[in-house]
Amino acid sequence: MAASVAPEAEGAPVVVAPYVDMGAWPTPVLSGMSAQGGVKGFTLGFVTSAGCKASWFNAYDPRAGWQADEIAKIRDAGGDVKVSFGGASGIELAQACTDVSALAAEYTAVVEAYGLKYIDIDIEGAAVADTASIQRRSQALKLVQDTDPELKISLTLPVLPDGLTSDGLGVVNAAKAAGVNLDLVNVMAMDYYQGAGDQGANAISAAKATQAQLKSTLGLSDADAWKKLGVTPMLGVNDSQNEIFYQKDATALVDFAGTVHLGMLSFWEGGRDANACTGALYRCTNISQQPYEFAKIFAGYRG
Repeated sequence: MAASVAPEAEGAPVVVAPYVDMGAWPTPVLSGMSAQGGVKGFTLGFVTSAGCKASWFNAYDPRAGWQADEIAKIRDAGGDVKVSFGGASGIELAQACTDVSALAAEYTAVVEAYGLKYIDIDIEGAAVADTASIQRRSQALKLVQDTDPELKISLTLPVLPDGLTSDGLGVVNAAKAAGVNLDLVNVMAMDYYQGAGDQGANAISAAKATQAQLKSTLGLSDADAWKKLGVTPMLGVNDSQNEIFYQKDATALVDFAGTVHLGMLSFWEGGRDANACTGALYRCTNISQQPYEFAKIFAGYRG
């Protein structure tokens, strides 16, 4: 039975919005995660494509309002959610939909199903350099914002400690050229494949370098470029397994974010933080931690 449609959001998500892998089993309980971890916002992943149709990880139709009841609980408690399209698995809609109008209609359908004020586009792997889909996506997002000017949009992109790659900058420039009003560029401060090191320092370095790129590319002031930036580390052991993001790194990143008034902090991923386990990386951080320990650190960020 389909869940009821969530009430429309009141404003944008809060400044801390961890990713939650909604395809995990059992399905994450957002209200419980918020209550136990202390965060009020979440970034829900991932909506991908089933042909040229939006789908929660090729399993549920967003139009049916899957998980709308839990989203309503988050909003009732003073928080909000973003829905993230794309991710590392599956095919992002812009790669499957070759018609810009049809693509825009799919984004809009998800926005309307959940009363969203914010969507995230997570562009990874080959999609970062797929010029055709980048152009289609940018044009479609402009169409979506033309009909819903208050809708906030973030781009989530890979990063290195010295900033966005040329491909990543190309995605930002394509959105700018199409007239998309970007609320944030969120960088995945993880999986650099550059050897071990201080991952808190690497995340801060990536933030500083990307802020300078956004300042130049988008013609922003220092303060506005920081507000335009989000940072998302991967908790504990990364896929590049000599890169390990510890609790001390989270504290350092939160402290730094406070000095520059960073636009958003997130992390990958809420379920891994809650499980606090050793095992497969998709569900465990593989370091010594208490459940929700990282959420409680990040929840201290106030913007």
